[in-house]
Amino acid sequence: MPEETTHRSQIPLFDELVGERVVVRPYRPEDAEQHYAAVEESRAHIAPWLPWVGGYASVEDSRDYIARVRAHWLLREDMGLGIFDRATGRYLGGTGLHPRNWDVGVFEIGYWLRASAEGHGYMSEAVRLLTDFALDMLGAERVFIRCDARNMRSANVARRLGFVQEAHLRNELRAPDGSLRDTLVFARIPSDPRDWKPAEHET
Repeated sequence: MPEETTHRSQIPLFDELVGERVVVRPYRPEDAEQHYAAVEESRAHIAPWLPWVGGYASVEDSRDYIARVRAHWLLREDMGLGIFDRATGRYLGGTGLHPRNWDVGVFEIGYWLRASAEGHGYMSEAVRLLTDFALDMLGAERVFIRCDARNMRSANVARRLGFVQEAHLRNELRAPDGSLRDTLVFARIPSDPRDWKPAEHET
């Protein structure tokens, strides 16, 4: 945990992280309609990897999700975030910096991208911003990513950013269709070289 406070709710976070093309920021109530539209557009696209998509039936579900995410953010229990196009403000997808051990400084990054935004490098930029923030501002000792072994797009984001593949866990979980799935685990620690310019952290 950062040394300046012993109260997790007071750990400094950010208003937004700004990259060349994306902005990563906490959700706001007014994001609900954009969030639901992205889920609706991408159901078939993300359902094989993310079973929660089946629970969204209306924009009210997105409003409820955003309210819960904002509460977790205030308590520093979890940090769910939206990814937005810097130029247009369009909602591109979701990500999150998930504390797994505040005392050690272990965080997991998860992410999904709407179908129409794939193939442009948005997610790599967003994950780079979050990784930099975790390592530089939160003093993270470990940042990791897990994904279904069949989800090559997700795995390639981790590989592109120099995350080290540490494990291939066989028959580790059941996929949404009930089949057994393997899980890949990628991680970075502070001593791993970073071949990108540290992100600018805007508060």
